[in-house]
Amino acid sequence: MRIVILVLSLFIGLQTFAQKDCEYTTEVNDSIGTYRETKSYLMHEKVFGGNATYLFFSLANENGTPFLQVQKIEKSTDFIPTSCFDRQSKIYIQLLNGKIITLIYQDQETCANLIQLQNDPISSRIITGNFLFLKGTIDDLKSSPIWEIRIRYATGTADFAIKKELVSELMNETFAPETYFMKYLHCVTD
Repeated sequence: MRIVILVLSLFIGLQTFAQKDCEYTTEVNDSIGTYRETKSYLMHEKVFGGNATYLFFSLANENGTPFLQVQKIEKSTDFIPTSCFDRQSKIYIQLLNGKIITLIYQDQETCANLIQLQNDPISSRIITGNFLFLKGTIDDLKSSPIWEIRIRYATGTADFAIKKELVSELMNETFAPETYFMKYLHCVTD
């Protein structure tokens, strides 16, 4: 009996240790409803030559519905083709346990905005979209690390290999994108 209690205590302790404290950038609770959003987390960074691509995730919950907010930023001295989200857009997340999780785009069609500062040779394109979790997928995301992410745009697809540890040149911080959902999904589902 003591062994069962010890193993159970160890398991609960590891689960608590794995989850991180929640840091919200927005937290509203008023007569209209509730909304909370975690701070952005760097999931992918690729800097090569004069080009850079960054993929950020944040988790949100609006009136009891959790969703993933995705932001992709591309910078280049060359022309950057636009990418758009539409009703057919999806995010596919392949987990290390082999399962593939699908998230569906929930907003109206939108395309990346071009930002070009005067006298600056570097231009940027930024696209942001909200994606809903399908029923039954949250527990899978909480229990297995991420291996790869595929984003299906209206204009094509993009694959992002997810690292266990990402040392960001942009932010001078270390991130663990592989375990993002395991550590932070509880912030919008509990």
